[in-house]
Amino acid sequence: MKRTTTKLADGRELIYYDRDGSADRDTVDLRPLEPVDSRPELRLDLATGDWVTIASHRQGRVHHPPSDACPLCPSWDGHHSEIPAARYEVAVFENRFPSLAGRMGRCEVVCFTPEHGASFADLTEDRARLVLDAWTDRTENLSALPGVEQVYCFENRGAEIGVTLAHPHGQVYAFPFVPPRTAKMVAVADTHRRVTGGNLFEDLLAEARAAASRVVLAGKHWTAFVPYAARWPYEVHVYPHRRVPDLTHLTEAERAEFPGMYLELLRRFDRLFHRQEDASPPPPTPYISAWHQAPKTGGQELALHLELFTVRRSASRLKFLAGVESGMESFVNDVAPEYAARRLREVAS
Repeated sequence: MKRTTTKLADGRELIYYDRDGSADRDTVDLRPLEPVDSRPELRLDLATGDWVTIASHRQGRVHHPPSDACPLCPSWDGHHSEIPAARYEVAVFENRFPSLAGRMGRCEVVCFTPEHGASFADLTEDRARLVLDAWTDRTENLSALPGVEQVYCFENRGAEIGVTLAHPHGQVYAFPFVPPRTAKMVAVADTHRRVTGGNLFEDLLAEARAAASRVVLAGKHWTAFVPYAARWPYEVHVYPHRRVPDLTHLTEAERAEFPGMYLELLRRFDRLFHRQEDASPPPPTPYISAWHQAPKTGGQELALHLELFTVRRSASRLKFLAGVESGMESFVNDVAPEYAARRLREVAS
């Protein structure tokens, strides 16, 4: 992998990732950009102990632009985007409208492909591996920044999720605090260690592999399964068989196997709600794909794993977070985990 770092016109960092070591990325951002003026604020919710980010400047961010004005497509004559190159494989840049910035962390955008109408599931295994390598590189570099507690790589796909740019992309957040879901998992894992003497995530993986009814895919180094108490209609967790804290600790064999499994899962998600008798398939399945990595402080029991889920519960119905979920954070799932796993096995390639 070749890594080329440059600057955008307003001083933000841009990084190209290429499989070809001879790729030339000597490009200049020609846009007359003003310096970024983002001043997010962290406020502590004294009732819960959770940090809340106030980022009012994000109200002015780009919202569903036409395809010929997409800021994530390559640049060409008459169109200057966030990526000055006329072509690229994977590109990462600092978000111009960040939720976290400066001493309060960092937000980056990861462009998976220059193809505007594609999706992650359309990538080849080689290109998906390049994205994995980019995630790993960003984890290593952002973890080294002063004050960063956790690095979170994720993708939101679909307008139903709230995506405002249709171009296939993900994000990386470098948190200056441990987010609530991570803190909860760390606390439960610590308790599990004291009570059982074992690691929570190793035991969850062993239990899932023993309960074949919830296994979706199993390889030599990774297993994808629906959790016993899944919160979302179709939710799959992907664990490496060897417990590691984050992406930087994966072996070459583990990195080599992951892209094929992940692409197959994404393609199955897109086939979930398609019936052969339908004249045309439903639109691509909206999803969130989230890497959970151990934080710097007190996270030695947390294991790297990916959580992939969709808010769609049928071809025509979405799972909305209503009063009990949004108000009390108490989930109610309309789809049995065992049924979800069976459907995901039925739509295999």
